[in-house]
Amino acid sequence: MKGILYIFCMTILLCGSVEARAPRPESEVTFLATAYAQRGITKSGAPAQRGVVAADTRVLPLGTEIQVINAGEYSGTYTVADTGSKVRGHHIDIFITNWQRARIFGRKIVQVKVLRWGEG
Repeated sequence: MKGILYIFCMTILLCGSVEARAPRPESEVTFLATAYAQRGITKSGAPAQRGVVAADTRVLPLGTEIQVINAGEYSGTYTVADTGSKVRGHHIDIFITNWQRARIFGRKIVQVKVLRWGEG
C-alpha cells in the first residue's frame, strides 16, 4: 500500500498540475493578462521595461518570446523576463511604464502565442 501511495505522489509531483501545462508552439492559448508598473530589476536580471512580461515559469520559462493578442494597444511581442507571487498558471503580467495606465488596463482575457521558447 505504501508503494502505491509513493508512486501516486511521485506521479503528481513529476507531472505537475493541469493549470501549469505549457502551450504548444504556434498555438494560441487563452491567458489572463494584468499589468504592473513597478520599476526595478526583473527575475532575469534585466530592468523592467517595455516589452517585458511576468509569467509562471512552469508555463512560460524566462526568455520565452510571446505574441499577445486582444490586449488593445498593448497587443504585441513580449519577452518573459519576470515572475510574480500572484502570477500563476495561464496568467501574464505586462509591464506598463505608468502605474495609472497599468491600473486602467485592469484584467483582460488575451490570446498568447509562443514565438520562441526560453531556456529558463
